[in-house]
Amino acid sequence: MNALIPTTCQPAARPRALRPRLATLALSASLFGAALLSSRPAAADAAPPTTPTELVDAMNGLFGKQTDHRAIHAKGIVLEGTFKPARGAAALSKAPHLAGATVPVLVRFSSFAGIPAIADNDPLAAPRGMAIKFRPAGGPESDIVSHSFNGFPTATAAEFTQLLVALGTSGPGTPAPTPVDRFLGTHPIAKTFLTTQAGPPVSFATLAYYGVNSFQFTNAQGVQRYGRYQIVPAAGTQLLTKDQAAAAAKDYLEQEIVRRVGSTPVRYTLQVQLAEAGDRIEDPSVAWPDTRPVVVLGEITVTRALADSDSTQRALMFTPTAVPDGITPADPMVTMRGASYGVSYGRRHLPQ
Repeated sequence: MNALIPTTCQPAARPRALRPRLATLALSASLFGAALLSSRPAAADAAPPTTPTELVDAMNGLFGKQTDHRAIHAKGIVLEGTFKPARGAAALSKAPHLAGATVPVLVRFSSFAGIPAIADNDPLAAPRGMAIKFRPAGGPESDIVSHSFNGFPTATAAEFTQLLVALGTSGPGTPAPTPVDRFLGTHPIAKTFLTTQAGPPVSFATLAYYGVNSFQFTNAQGVQRYGRYQIVPAAGTQLLTKDQAAAAAKDYLEQEIVRRVGSTPVRYTLQVQLAEAGDRIEDPSVAWPDTRPVVVLGEITVTRALADSDSTQRALMFTPTAVPDGITPADPMVTMRGASYGVSYGRRHLPQ
């Protein structure tokens, strides 16, 4: 385990809108109890349709409006490396980056909240994000967007908007049941997402990441399969102890990954978990069983941290809708996520 800088971390200042979610994390067990997770919830009314702008507005309402950073996963670092396709990857998809040649990539690691100065050991920093941009020679760029939790808090983008609004409007003094009480009372998967995140990792290099949305993969022969991305670290999963997390520096993850790639490449296996009969293709909140088969697509090797990471990541946009020929979104949430990333990108680049 790489040594961490042993400094006492002062919590980052949080917007007032974040207090409801912190209270939810602390009190949800007593509010709802373990029985909620083991019982069948009452049927929830379908969430009304939402727009990309409304989704980003809800993020801004919870974390504060961002003019220079992303609305969510605001804090991050960009590195570069390569992707080497595995033999047989093209049997799943005819995508250019799976054809056989090694492809340059950009990788952005990030922390969950829309708070650029969040401490890396803050509970709101989980789940961590890993976004990958493939840059094949002579071909279009394509992206993968993933995070370090196998699943999404809600089944649809409309429900996710509802959750964000509920968290942002359940502040101190809000009469019970608060909006977030009511939402979690009928959405136990969202409660699980909020309350079971893993503790701070040793490194961005010691976490697995999951592309929670489903895609249709088509090979040159027209054979189609549904699947979800998984990114498995060569270093294995390693988390800090409670004492190590408390003593970690505010920016320890960025500092650690810069040191790590400065001495040795960081490697991951990129693979696709394939769906089988009965798996819910259009619901990212439900993880598929671990018994499902996987196809190894290749190896991601991260080799260098960019000196101009801040300006580079501000200019970059990673979106799950950036897909090449041979890969097609199969989950309706992908389209909404892609459009909302565009709204967030515009807000940090256009005059306010």
